[in-house]
Amino acid sequence: MQVFEISSFGTPDVLRLGQRPAPVAGAGELLIRVAASGVNRPDVLQRAGHYPAPPGASDIPGLEVAGEIVGGDEQTLAAAGFKLGDSVCALVAGGGYAELCVAPLGQCLPVPKGLSLTQAAALPETFFTVWSNVFDRGQLQAGETLLVQGGSSGIGVTAIQMAKALGAKVIVTAGSDAKCAACLALGADHAINYRSQDFVQEINSLTDGKGVNVILDMVAGDYVARELECLAEDGRLVIIAVQGGVKSQINAGLVLRRRLTVTGSTLRARPVAFKAQIARALQARVWPLLESGQIRPVIHSTFAVAQPDAGAASAAAQAHALMESNEHVGKIVLTWGSP
Repeated sequence: MQVFEISSFGTPDVLRLGQRPAPVAGAGELLIRVAASGVNRPDVLQRAGHYPAPPGASDIPGLEVAGEIVGGDEQTLAAAGFKLGDSVCALVAGGGYAELCVAPLGQCLPVPKGLSLTQAAALPETFFTVWSNVFDRGQLQAGETLLVQGGSSGIGVTAIQMAKALGAKVIVTAGSDAKCAACLALGADHAINYRSQDFVQEINSLTDGKGVNVILDMVAGDYVARELECLAEDGRLVIIAVQGGVKSQINAGLVLRRRLTVTGSTLRARPVAFKAQIARALQARVWPLLESGQIRPVIHSTFAVAQPDAGAASAAAQAHALMESNEHVGKIVLTWGSP
């Protein structure tokens, strides 16, 4: 099968189209003929040598796929409501940039009715992440206010729509007026351009000094201390990435006085059983919203996989270059064949 391999750690051009033996589904796994693979920030970190695959996972990058079930124990499939030939999307710990991918059965979901395989490939990584962190760890409730740092990212556009659909108010930050406008078009109540506005002052103004209930943070670093100032009493700060650095200095007195919670998580290395619980919650609570059109995948660009011309960048390299440019709004997807 064709795969994108990391030939060495470095810039996007280290992603090379190569050949690997086709994987075989083991017990409790499905073999998927991949039509489309989602591209995510952790893939970029892995390519650069900063985010190794967990033990036992494929070294091939890619954390989400959509395609057709072509292998797996049929009795196990039937028990899960699947059969050979069904269209599914799946969260994986690696191996997504390939024509064939093995996925744990519990991390596979049916493609929502009305969505293409390309659209479905844009769902698992961000939807699993947002559900786990905003609604499980952050305990966001209808009527509360969520602040999303980086509202135009793949995570951000998912968090905006999911939180709004489930009854919350949403404020976002983004790096340009155009990105702020895109977030507002997706349903955000307010958008703050962090390059020209101080988000702490803006949150204080927008909430009449009360603060927000939950913050989804992909920056960390010196943002953490400022974010604590934005939280309402009993507020929850959930950190899911550290693009601004791993070290923070905070006002512990503020944490005590307002009874604040600072938490965070990573998803990739968590057990299959944990991810399967998220999958069940998504299918029950969020998949109907996708099928009704209340939530929709937001895809900025797709890159078709083909043997590149001499000197031309591979589809994966182009996708990673776009990701690192931060010029996209929403998701980036690789397509294999005709999804």
